[in-house]
Amino acid sequence: MAQTALLASRNHFSRTLRMEQSLPKSLVLFFCLLVGFVFWVILSPIARAEETSPQAPAAEERIVDLSAESLDAWREPRGEWAIVGEAMMDAAEPRRLAVKPGKGVLYNGPKGKTVNLLSVAEHADVIAHVEFMVPKGSNSGVYFQGRYEVQVLDSWGVEKPSYSDCGGIYQRWGPQGGYEGHPPRVNASRAPGEWQTFDVIFRAPRFDENGKKIENARFVKVVHNGVVVHENVEVTGPTRSAYFEDEKPTGPLMLQGDHGPVAYRNIQLRLVKLP
Repeated sequence: MAQTALLASRNHFSRTLRMEQSLPKSLVLFFCLLVGFVFWVILSPIARAEETSPQAPAAEERIVDLSAESLDAWREPRGEWAIVGEAMMDAAEPRRLAVKPGKGVLYNGPKGKTVNLLSVAEHADVIAHVEFMVPKGSNSGVYFQGRYEVQVLDSWGVEKPSYSDCGGIYQRWGPQGGYEGHPPRVNASRAPGEWQTFDVIFRAPRFDENGKKIENARFVKVVHNGVVVHENVEVTGPTRSAYFEDEKPTGPLMLQGDHGPVAYRNIQLRLVKLP
């Protein structure tokens, strides 16, 4: 029976070979290209999705979602910070924000000046996504661990940005004045009233068993509106106007609320352990 099956298989192969030999080469080539195209159409979207989809967190990682559904994720006092459905630059007064009721957007109140807001959750190493919007001329900042600021500012049109422009790592302050500020590589700012993004990989300072700092905090990468503006920038201590003057292994995220109107949304912290 095995011999019969083998003979049948050989006969089928011979017939296939004869058929292929009898077909015009151009037709065979067309058939091969068609098959390849079909596989590309099917598999290419899958491959692209795998490349662009965020990786699932490892077992030791945790996602902290600070999306603006309520103020419960933020510590008191909260001042005039409020949850709204939409925020936009006021067409009649471009230095102010106009809002609509609802959920999803966090803004610092009708006066545009209130307390700084700290998250309940604390982070050490973190991969953060933050969306923000400021009207014309306004100013805020995102402080990692409540200590190390990435500047938020209306820097639209600035040709040579400094540490104090949007995306800059703000300077430190001492008896000698300001020092150690880091300007963004390029000005990636959008126009006032447009939503913008920060994607930040932050490595917390390291301490020995006695609590002595042995490594500085470091911004591994800061991406502003899809453009890399910092890589591997060390910060030797808290930047100016930090909530805390000391350094610790963990701390809250802080949104600066006392420098002008600002709105935030879709804030997500991925708590990780970086090498």
